[in-house]
Amino acid sequence: MDSVTSDAPTSSPTDGARTPLEASADNGLKIVVVGGFGVGKTTLVRSVSEIRPLNTEETMTQAGEAVDDISEVRGKSATTVAFDFGRITLDARNVLYLFGAPGQERFWFLWDRLFSGTLGAVVLVDTRRIDDSWYAIDRLEHHGTPFIVACNDFGGPTHTPAQIREALDLDPHVPLLDCDARSRESSKRVLITLVEHLKSLSIPRSPELAL
Repeated sequence: MDSVTSDAPTSSPTDGARTPLEASADNGLKIVVVGGFGVGKTTLVRSVSEIRPLNTEETMTQAGEAVDDISEVRGKSATTVAFDFGRITLDARNVLYLFGAPGQERFWFLWDRLFSGTLGAVVLVDTRRIDDSWYAIDRLEHHGTPFIVACNDFGGPTHTPAQIREALDLDPHVPLLDCDARSRESSKRVLITLVEHLKSLSIPRSPELAL
């Protein structure tokens, strides 16, 4: 669901207009959205960003089908080849910078650079393809980056939180929630959950934040 033309839900969000941004801010806080191919990273950044998001999407071609496994995302016509970027205001002095990482294995070499200076991360999961989330969690744990897990709604079979935690081998302290990446309010709730998690861990330089 990295593009609005994927096989994921494609209805437009109707839960609120974007608000103007301040001209400047003192603190920029970096968050990375990671996950497998076609799980909705671009869609989440688009839905929540208060500026027109920067996307590095390219049209998928037949030649690319030999490289990327599109068997589970047949309606997908474009894919991120570098990163997505968006921004959301936290308060008068703090802004959140969102970076969506590409999901294909051939672009994983970009992840370590994207993780540099990251305050925390959202791992976006398609529960129909839970195994695709393993690499993201492994790299975040390797870097010691705090993260939460958000299960994007693709309308597939339902799983209990306990089943998802077991499948991902999640530590009990890692927050797990459902979301709809098309929805601004749902995506904001994901970010709020991450910020609250970071505050609970007493991350250095983490300000009193509220979305």
